[in-house]
Amino acid sequence: MASKLPAASAEHSRFPDGFRILQGKQEYITYQDHSSIRVWPSDVPSHFDVHMHSAVEVLMPHRGKALYQLPDRTYQVEAGQLLFIPPGISHALTESDDILRYLILFEPSPLYTLRDMPAVRMMTQQPLYLTQQDMLTDEICSLLMALVDCYLRKEGMWNTECYSFLLKVYALLGRQYLRRNTPPAPAERRSVDAELLNSAITYISENYMRPLTLTEVADFTGFSKYYFSRVFKDFAGLPFSSYLNVKRVNAAANLLINSADPVQEIARQAGFGSVASFNRLFREYKHCTPTQFRAIYSLVLPADQVSPFTE
Repeated sequence: MASKLPAASAEHSRFPDGFRILQGKQEYITYQDHSSIRVWPSDVPSHFDVHMHSAVEVLMPHRGKALYQLPDRTYQVEAGQLLFIPPGISHALTESDDILRYLILFEPSPLYTLRDMPAVRMMTQQPLYLTQQDMLTDEICSLLMALVDCYLRKEGMWNTECYSFLLKVYALLGRQYLRRNTPPAPAERRSVDAELLNSAITYISENYMRPLTLTEVADFTGFSKYYFSRVFKDFAGLPFSSYLNVKRVNAAANLLINSADPVQEIARQAGFGSVASFNRLFREYKHCTPTQFRAIYSLVLPADQVSPFTE
């Protein structure tokens, strides 16, 4: 029997290979077999009203076309093209009658833990539309088809193997992005800054669960707090306080799903100074309260469906 939902209830609808859970415009992706990736193949045209989710969404049409409506632009994606939609961006999708496509959804947090990913965070926060004119399109399509094949076979460690293809995709895209967007700087200075900022990322990962300040992390790197604040934002794509909040909210989300601890205890374990600030920031980043989040992801789905996963 499904868990009782909170007052702001979620709607869930069954598809042939899973569930789609919506709470207002917020979609909560369900994944199979304790994974964090989902592939939805289809040759039946669909329409999805405006929604958003924590997953990256990649559309890869093989026939026909799809129209994506985003807040500031509409994309028409045809066979041989790709569209990457970052987490948290609202979008609607309408497909043509002759559609044949793969829709790939995955949680980006396993990629974001890599030390060189903060350098390309700005790239990962914007929609990425690749056409036949882009040099990387064919190679990335091949990697994504290898991912799809791995997903459909579901052999041992398939989730990890799927991410190995995503790593190659993001390495290609990131390398191209850095060539186009890295400002000139003395090589020695750039190398030293990157090494120290990577150590700051590690320090935050090991200490986010206790009170942590910008001054403390800047002192750890040896930078002044003013210089550290500026270069950290450039490096990570987020100000220090926002980066720390995201780290804590994601840690709390995992605890809400994977433990039975009270919300107050989870707030403490994730490094929040008060339950009030925890509730406020959790709602800001996850678009629901911690209690609603736990209720949505504790829905008892059929055994052949799945354990949900968040970052």
